[in-house]
This record gives sequence, C-alpha cells and structure tokens, in this order.
Amino acid sequence: MRPVFDLRSDTVTVPTAAMRAAMAAAEVGDDVMREDPTVEALQRRAAELFGKPDALFVASGTMGNQVCLGALTRPGDEVLAEEQAHILWHEVGSAARLWGLQIRLLPGRRGLMDPDDVAAAVRDRGDVHNPFTTLLSLENTHNFAGGVVLPLDYIDRMVAVAREHGLRLHMDGARIFNAQVASGQPVARIVRDMDLVSVCLSKGLGAPVGSLVVGSTELIAECRRLRKALGGGMRQVGVLAAAAAIALEEGPGLMVHDHRRARALAEELAVLPGCGIDLDTVQTNIVICDVPGDAFGYEPRFAALGVKLFAIDKRRLRFVFHRDVGDDALDAAVSAARKLFG
Repeated sequence: MRPVFDLRSDTVTVPTAAMRAAMAAAEVGDDVMREDPTVEALQRRAAELFGKPDALFVASGTMGNQVCLGALTRPGDEVLAEEQAHILWHEVGSAARLWGLQIRLLPGRRGLMDPDDVAAAVRDRGDVHNPFTTLLSLENTHNFAGGVVLPLDYIDRMVAVAREHGLRLHMDGARIFNAQVASGQPVARIVRDMDLVSVCLSKGLGAPVGSLVVGSTELIAECRRLRKALGGGMRQVGVLAAAAAIALEEGPGLMVHDHRRARALAEELAVLPGCGIDLDTVQTNIVICDVPGDAFGYEPRFAALGVKLFAIDKRRLRFVFHRDVGDDALDAAVSAARKLFG
C-alpha cells in the first residue's frame, strides 16, 4: 500500500502521547463557574505570552473570532477586512447571522490592505444613510494569501490609521505563532495594539481542540458572556485544556520545520511548467499554487499518488505542512507534482 500524507490542513493533527496522558490526568472543575484549574492555568499562561491582561479558552477558531467581533461592535456596525478574510468567507455568515454586522472587503496585495484604502473606507458618521465603521480586522498569518506574515511596520501603520479614525482592532491570529517563528517577533509585540486577538490551538500548534481569545479584562469578560450565549460554556473542559497547554508550549518550536518544508515544495513547484506560484507568499507552512484546468480535479489525482490536499477554488491548490508530517511527505508531494505538472 502506498503511504498517504495528509497536507489538506494543519487541523488534521492528532494528539501526541503526552497530550493524551495529560488529558487523562487533568484536574478539572466547572469552567463556567471559573473552577477548572487546568483551564485557568492555560488562560493565565496565554495572557502572559501575549502581554495582555486576560485570556479565554473557546471551542474553535470561528467561535474565537465571533466572540471578538461581538464584543467589539454593535448590531448594524461595519467591519473593514481584507478581501479574502476568513471572518467573511469561512465562518458561515456568522458576523451577520449573530451580530448583525456588515463586513466591507478591501482589496489586498498578498493579504495586505493599503492603509489609505482603509482610511478612505471609514464612513462619515454625519450621514444618516451610513452604518458606523467601528472595527478593523487583520488576519495574521493570512490563510488564503498563502500564509503570509503581516510585517510589523505594516501592522503599526494600520494601528495608526485605526486609532486616527476611532476604530477598534481585531486580529484573526489563527496562525499567529507561525508569524512569530517566521518574523522573529514575539507574539506579544505583534498583537501589542490589538483590542482582541483570536488564536487557534488546533492548527499548527497541534492541540486536538480549542482556541484562545486574549485582550483586556473588560473585553474578555464580555467575550465570556458571548461564549456562553453561543453554547461554549463547556464545564469540565480541563481535559481539553491540558492538551492545549502542551501544544502552546511545544508547538512553536516545531514550526520552523513546517516552514522549511513548505518553502522547499514551493521552489520545486516554481520550476514546473504546469504550475504557477508566487514565491514571495510562501513565508510559513502554507503553499498555494495555480494549476491548469479545474483545480478540484487534481484532488483525486494527488490522492492516488499518496498526497491529500485541498483545492481552495477552481484554479488554486493548497498544501499545508504541520507537525504530523515530515520530509517523507515533502518528497511525496514533490514526486506527485512532477508527475502531474512536469
């Protein structure tokens, strides 16, 4: 049997033996009553790492983003985001469904909006026809721009524009530790000026379940209320937080290997005549390439050669490296690509 390597997403990782042991041994309590010591310890550690006063453990990245949006806005407000933002394209319309928000998309180059476009998009509050523009949302790393890292000077420029125009700031930091590893900047500096940040534990970090939201004490208290409203008060959730705590400590140190493998694959793809790729976007663990014909047709063809991947639209394929695949997965992806695109 040909071995199969799963490069569909970094969400496919399974818990390590150490995570399973920690889950079995976890001290637990009722988290809704703030009595789960394992959750409380995880939240304190996250707040410390991110340089924020408080943190909240939530069920998923979508829940994390959505409690952030709900806490930072009022119904009818407008949120500014880049045109391929996860909060619009991949969260089931939740911003509108849950909070009555309008998301206004702005063009991006490799996931980066022009600060002048952001300033120009802020609505005039004196015009009775306009919604209030109240929030700017950034995504770091930017998934569908190829896992690009938002440069620190770019973040600082966006913060300046937001503050000048009275906007609050949210960062979808699902893969923020990939940004830390690639940029050399600690997450506390990257998110220093954000009001709320969501962080996935179940992507590159490798936890089986869960995300975090970090921010001020007041905003995290509101996020906690919204989490409860969404059914996210999960009682003895320390059994999950125990695995998440290991992922938070161990995961970042392993990401350099994911980044190396992604870059090596991208450089191989770049020389194949049937494949188009912007190497400047391959900065972390994600590789997105253009292909001839319908990209969805390549999913079973790669699978037949031992590589699972996703087509993210009709023209683009995505490969994602993670802690559960090694250099043999890289070799298999290169071999399959040469056969299909060479």
